[in-house]
Amino acid sequence: MSDLSTRDPYSPPLPNPYVYSPEPYRYPEYFDATPPAPPKPKYWLHILLFALTAVSTTLIQGWLFSASLLAILTAHEFGHYFAAKYWRVPATLPYFIPFPSLFGTMGAFIKMSPRIPHRRALFDIAAAGPLAGLIVALPVTYIGITLSRIIPKTAVPENSISLSEPLLFQGLSWLALGAQGDSVEMMLHPLAFAGWAGLFVTALNLLPIGQLDGGHISQSLFGARSRLVAMAMFAGLLAYSVWDFTPTWIPLMILLLVFGVKHPRQIDDGLPLGWQRTALGVLLAVIFFTCFSLSPITF
Repeated sequence: MSDLSTRDPYSPPLPNPYVYSPEPYRYPEYFDATPPAPPKPKYWLHILLFALTAVSTTLIQGWLFSASLLAILTAHEFGHYFAAKYWRVPATLPYFIPFPSLFGTMGAFIKMSPRIPHRRALFDIAAAGPLAGLIVALPVTYIGITLSRIIPKTAVPENSISLSEPLLFQGLSWLALGAQGDSVEMMLHPLAFAGWAGLFVTALNLLPIGQLDGGHISQSLFGARSRLVAMAMFAGLLAYSVWDFTPTWIPLMILLLVFGVKHPRQIDDGLPLGWQRTALGVLLAVIFFTCFSLSPITF
């Protein structure tokens, strides 16, 4: 009898391939889910841009116009800023944009984290800016209208710029001066011109397109259907610009095409806005229509 096995009888047995042997437990690696710290604010840049905007607006329209318009823009941007801080969304201080234009500036903006916790936060942050700016623009406009001059249309200087009067501006004019006939024109005081510019900026930001304030509000109210609203508004402005041969909205439409007409897709968190925010959304729609004009400036 021969021994066919060459293994040492005292060695450990070989593993059975038909029997499952679990691997030893491995502790999971540590993962830090804390978001990266925001970059340190460049206070010198914010101050420099604000100072340059103050100079550009003063050189074009005077210091009284500059101070009033900057107050409106600052209130608007800090409305966004404090609302973002309330919902713990990282945001920068306002960046002002000096530009040699009719107003001496292209406005201001803040940079904000795209991580918005829910629809309510998105709505609050978007709505806070126009409301804060309007709170300053209304008394500035009213006081400026009382200081403006009413002259006959025949006395209007040639080559003057004609500004349309949106419904809210007309209402403030009626409160300040009463009903005026069609044979007169109002020569705007610098305060009134700054207030008019503030109403124009409010309407511009409330357009329900892209990442404008109105686009964020529309996204909060309608969800994915806000894209239909944005496309309809953009198509309407484009059709009017072609039909009326007016270039007023062309620069804005170019910027919207670059940055996106539709609002970026967001996960529907299912959190209802509530009747208070829905009512505020209706109020903001009314503000938009009373501040908006299809042909705001005629040269």
